[in-house]
Amino acid sequence: MQSQIKTYCIIGDPVQHSLSPAIQNAAFKSLGLNCTYIAFRVPKGELQESVSSLRSINISGFNVTSPHKIEIIKHVDVLDSTAQKAKAINTIMNVEGVLRGYNTDVYGFIEPLHKRSVSFNGMTILLIGAGGASRAVIAALSEQNGITKILIANRSQKKAEELARIGSSIGLECNVIDLYNIQKVAAKSHLIINATPLGTSNEDSMIDHEHIKKDTIVYDIVYKPVTTNLLENAKYAGAQIVYGYEMLLEQGAKAFEIWTGISAPTDAMKRALFGSFGEPA
Repeated sequence: MQSQIKTYCIIGDPVQHSLSPAIQNAAFKSLGLNCTYIAFRVPKGELQESVSSLRSINISGFNVTSPHKIEIIKHVDVLDSTAQKAKAINTIMNVEGVLRGYNTDVYGFIEPLHKRSVSFNGMTILLIGAGGASRAVIAALSEQNGITKILIANRSQKKAEELARIGSSIGLECNVIDLYNIQKVAAKSHLIINATPLGTSNEDSMIDHEHIKKDTIVYDIVYKPVTTNLLENAKYAGAQIVYGYEMLLEQGAKAFEIWTGISAPTDAMKRALFGSFGEPA
């Protein structure tokens, strides 16, 4: 007799562009698990009601994306150490009615850099954005040795200052810069990280190729399109690039393992993204 189906989902707004259903359902299918994963649009202002609904249907677990990664903390019962450090949540597991919050973005962000054997010693880092994803980035960077300073640029100065305080509280030297100075700062940075949605709709980056050094690493967490304007500019400059889909896969694999207790079938998850064409060079 087949076991009862377990349901998982992702909540956010917008959420129709999310590739998480594709990669998680591919993972479940490849291992023959009786599980399904759907996207569930939750507009800002409807989070509490939606979480209550997910509790009532005994959801097995869910992912959280923008704009809820920070606000969701108020609606879970237990925080894992990653969520405590990032002060944001992107993964939740339902354990007999107790919602446990995790932040797999922390692992997801840093793992592609570790796979490239990046040394952070002496690095000046430019971080664009101050939302939930940026908090995971800061939490991940706080565990790396040798970073000189992190410069934070964001449309909201208040949010940037709040993120800088979080970074300072966990041992990083963080300073807020004005967006007007972003090109000049980029030219002096060893690692540039875009942790905003800018680029999702093929918008031009705030940083052109002339302000990216050849020995800089440019990391865009936007995964659709695969190659954003920022990454195109970085390629033109001859810089090393890190794709957003890499973070997507790593954080998704970690969430899968939290939910199931099984090693994630990353090859199946990657095929769900790129099919027979394979990942970009």
